[in-house]
Amino acid sequence: MFSTINPATGQLIAQFDLHTPAQVEAKLVAVHQAQRQWAQVSTLERAKALRFIAQELRSQSKELAALITLEMGKPIVEAEAEIEKCAWTCDYYAEFAPVHLADETIASSASLSQVVFNPLGVVLAVMPWNYPFWQVLRFAAPAIAAGNGAVLKHANNVPQCAMAIERVIHQALEKAGAPKDIFVSLLVASSSVKALIEDPRICAVTLTGSTPVGKLVASQAGAVLKKQVLELGGSDPFIVLADADIAAAAKAAVKARFSNTGQSCISSKRFLVIDSVAEQFVEAFAAGARALKMAEPTLRDTQIGPMARGNLRDELHSQVERSLAAGARLVCGGNAIAGPGYYYEATVLDHVQPHMAAAAEETFGPVAAVLRVKSAEEAIAIANDTEFGLAAAIWTGDAAGGAAYARQLEAGAVFVNGMVASDPRLPFGGIKQSGYGRELGSYGIREFTNIKTVWVGPAR
Repeated sequence: MFSTINPATGQLIAQFDLHTPAQVEAKLVAVHQAQRQWAQVSTLERAKALRFIAQELRSQSKELAALITLEMGKPIVEAEAEIEKCAWTCDYYAEFAPVHLADETIASSASLSQVVFNPLGVVLAVMPWNYPFWQVLRFAAPAIAAGNGAVLKHANNVPQCAMAIERVIHQALEKAGAPKDIFVSLLVASSSVKALIEDPRICAVTLTGSTPVGKLVASQAGAVLKKQVLELGGSDPFIVLADADIAAAAKAAVKARFSNTGQSCISSKRFLVIDSVAEQFVEAFAAGARALKMAEPTLRDTQIGPMARGNLRDELHSQVERSLAAGARLVCGGNAIAGPGYYYEATVLDHVQPHMAAAAEETFGPVAAVLRVKSAEEAIAIANDTEFGLAAAIWTGDAAGGAAYARQLEAGAVFVNGMVASDPRLPFGGIKQSGYGRELGSYGIREFTNIKTVWVGPAR
């Protein structure tokens, strides 16, 4: 049974039975049949269906955002922005899917040689709770546009979001005249994922989640030779050089670390600051963190809501305590809030060393670790000295120099003088223990296609 527990109060709101084996089988039959039909539809017509999904998301935005806030505690204004980003992504692929999937003609000895992009089939998506709509739609929009079907296995603590996503997509596809069952959502236990991966109707799997879970899913998919795209953990560096605009960097740092109450794989977590500007940066950064309003997430001026679960807050507090015991300095925050809900103060730790928990481990909550460094070269060396490689940011007054440093950072994305954020126009994904494959942009829509060579010899 799946439960909705309000993170703001800790109260049980609703419970939902898991789908029975018969219900799971019926959904797999439906999505398999729908995908075979959908694959025969032109890319242009498939892309048009995404306009209907975007419209449906926007028309139900308030209701859907409220579900996000209820189930995982996201501040309501951020939840509404999440729904809008999903709609924007659908609009993007409605316009550009035909471009990204257009046949490519390549000169060769043949009378015609082309690369064409055929759909793979039905893709299983194992998705997390922290962006319960965005993580799903950023996969589903390009996958559907490419002619695939999608089976969603969502996180156990957001069952109402999982059901709402299916409902909204079905409503939109019916209005578009498309087979609605190209997307289905399963309420099944995590232990069922292996059987789903092994099901012959599933051709590939994508997962956003922790590195240990990613390794497990990769091994299961690899055993049956099915493609995977994995977006896993991160410990993203945010480098501040001596010539940076410190006020702008500190303001961006507050948003980069504390948006979504710090519960994001791509949040900046390790702030590597040149010694000569460290005091100025830490003062401004901590002032911004202290100014964030922590309150009930349904209030429109709330900036820090509850963490999604109590055990996540406990683990975060352990990381803070272990770092302080090892010599880090507490600048602000550092406390779990007594009373109902899973609240934790926006926290800034200074004089953190690379071996301390706040820097060596992924911190998934509102805790920032400031590491002081002597040079850009030292900052890059420490930034790269991690098992993760999702994203990074660097702040400098020399944009050209920043772009050069970006090439040295071991990450799937590097932002110079800007906050790391996913964008449907640009590919996103990691390296090292942060996963492989790409989502979004032209690269993301091609991940779940058969990139087929068609060679036509001279006429005889």
